[in-house]
Amino acid sequence: MPRLEGKIAIVTGASSGIGRAAAVLFAREGAKLVVTARRERELTLLAREIEGEGGEAAFLAGEIRDEALNEALVALAIRRFGGLDIAFNNAGTVGAMGELPSLSIDDWRETLDINLTSAFLAAKHQLPAMVARGGGSLVFTASFVGHTAGFPGTTAYAASKAGLVGLTQSLAVEFGTRGVRVNALLPGGTDTPSNHANLPGASPETRGFIESLHALKRLARPEEIAEAALYLASDAASFVTGAALLVDGGVSINRT
Repeated sequence: MPRLEGKIAIVTGASSGIGRAAAVLFAREGAKLVVTARRERELTLLAREIEGEGGEAAFLAGEIRDEALNEALVALAIRRFGGLDIAFNNAGTVGAMGELPSLSIDDWRETLDINLTSAFLAAKHQLPAMVARGGGSLVFTASFVGHTAGFPGTTAYAASKAGLVGLTQSLAVEFGTRGVRVNALLPGGTDTPSNHANLPGASPETRGFIESLHALKRLARPEEIAEAALYLASDAASFVTGAALLVDGGVSINRT
């Protein structure tokens, strides 16, 4: 039996990478999807792909920092499919990089707004809808950066992703008695278009160095991270809440 049969899910950051892989996987596992990202064309293609495989998908393009978008996504899930059971809040950014004194306040605020404040806004509207259904699963994409490792030049990113872990733990305690599980997914290096954009013109040596930081000596495929998101979203993780699940290829423990 499909692992998400009869479930209704929101996936953010769904136009590419981990979010897109998760949306396709969730649909194949029986979920009805509401997907969002900034690029409407990519969302249209994603919805067509899901529907072409026999699934159901609705989409709404917009800026994840906008509270109105987060409210509208939940309203769309309720209007189109009847409620909300799962939310994979995956949208995020690396943001401005550099030593802290070089960052402007606008750089700092933009990174925290996209990675952390958007998660607050999403949860604010998703949680009541899940409670109304008798429970659900809320998953945030955090990072091993700021949790098990620090890297120069990533202060805003690390702070925002560490904040997601704290948000996860607090919400897990607040909503556990109402049947909602809340977990954070912490990927390692993943071979996504956004990572390619962050390393324009990166040499094979640079990629090799990044791969070597991982115990598995490679980057993840987006589909591998999507499988971990599926686990947290599904009843297979029915006794898992408040967790910061490392899916990082061993980058957190590697010293070789």
